[in-house]
Amino acid sequence: MKIILILLLSLPVWVSAEVYQWHDANGKAHFSDHTAEPEAKTLTIKTTQGFYHVKAVFDGDTVVLDDGQKIRLLGINTPEIAHRGNEADAGGNEAKNWLIAKLQNGKVRLETDVEKTDSYGRTLGHLFTENNEHINALLVAAGLAEASIWPPNLKYTNELVNAQQQAENAKLGIWQRPEYAPIPVDELSADGHHGWTRIIGKVKKVDPAKKFVYLEFSDRFNARIEKDSLSLFPDLNSYQGKTIEVRGWLNKRGDTFSMLIRHPSARK
Repeated sequence: MKIILILLLSLPVWVSAEVYQWHDANGKAHFSDHTAEPEAKTLTIKTTQGFYHVKAVFDGDTVVLDDGQKIRLLGINTPEIAHRGNEADAGGNEAKNWLIAKLQNGKVRLETDVEKTDSYGRTLGHLFTENNEHINALLVAAGLAEASIWPPNLKYTNELVNAQQQAENAKLGIWQRPEYAPIPVDELSADGHHGWTRIIGKVKKVDPAKKFVYLEFSDRFNARIEKDSLSLFPDLNSYQGKTIEVRGWLNKRGDTFSMLIRHPSARK
């Protein structure tokens, strides 16, 4: 009988918006959303005070505030809208329209995390309404976004993962769309798959390398986990021989596809 491991149900049960930091023997900083490490200390993160009007909504996870800040919503990813000659991904317009309707005529409060900006210069953050509704989490709960946790930005991880689990169980939004159904690893085409993708298959080998640990599914596909992120995961050797699902974006090198897994919530 095939067993599907559900990692989301085995994540430790803690409810925290805190981020913790500790240093290893070489002085390298590590981050977590829980205090499993005895030396971990709560990281003080300054958050933006006051409220803003939203000047524009670019897509389901990007807005511009009235002070000119372009905000990329942290911890989530919504399907793409039409841009640069590409058609909209399934669900992209729905996410954008929901965000426009939710934020019109209201104000939002901004909370940042460990990393303040991304490589595009956008401010990374969580938005809250005047009624303290967490916009990032509401998008996930409605099935309009998937949880996309990128360490060291770990605030509200538990809230986002729980919201995704409930939306997925209820088959809301993207979770009932055929475009986002899991692809068996042996059915992955030579062209791969555009955008955010779900791949399912049996882990045949756990292969440690210099910077990554590779979960080898086949000669054509692997999932890779950065060694710096291993403290967030259970023992990777426990995946050997198990059928699991991984979620993310495919990278191709030659005839092989790889998917970077940054957090345990990106697999099931």
